[in-house]
Amino acid sequence: MPQSEPHGVDTGSPKLQLQRHYPVAVEKVWRAWTDPAALTRWFGPGEPDSVVVADLDLRVGGRYHIGFTTQDGERHDVSGIYEVVEPPHRLVFSWAWKSTPERVSRVAVHLVAARGGTDLTFLHERFHDQEARDNHQRGWLPTFDKLAQFLGA
Repeated sequence: MPQSEPHGVDTGSPKLQLQRHYPVAVEKVWRAWTDPAALTRWFGPGEPDSVVVADLDLRVGGRYHIGFTTQDGERHDVSGIYEVVEPPHRLVFSWAWKSTPERVSRVAVHLVAARGGTDLTFLHERFHDQEARDNHQRGWLPTFDKLAQFLGA
């Protein structure tokens, strides 16, 4: 009889990992991810300041909700629960779109002081399928470009 996977173990679902370096202090990058006023300036693949909702309850077990518009004027809402909050280095949270709430993935952001700035390692995992992973990559890449602009990189 096959053994079932322990709860929480990734069984090989598609994942997206990105690494970036920002020439600013770890605390400034942390603030970009955790301060609603900062997050509204860069988050999402749309135009700058396209975030219309940024409710963040930044504590383990706290919920967040972010709503933004894309270039085509479409509104997107994502929400989840913070699983790890270790200022100013580690942030892990669940990720579910309002349009597909049953598809819960997971995002981890790890920040380390390095070379006169901050190294960011981003991991988005537990995607429903490869198409979902690829669609998220199309959204995250311009989002990280906007983060670099926001941080003045």
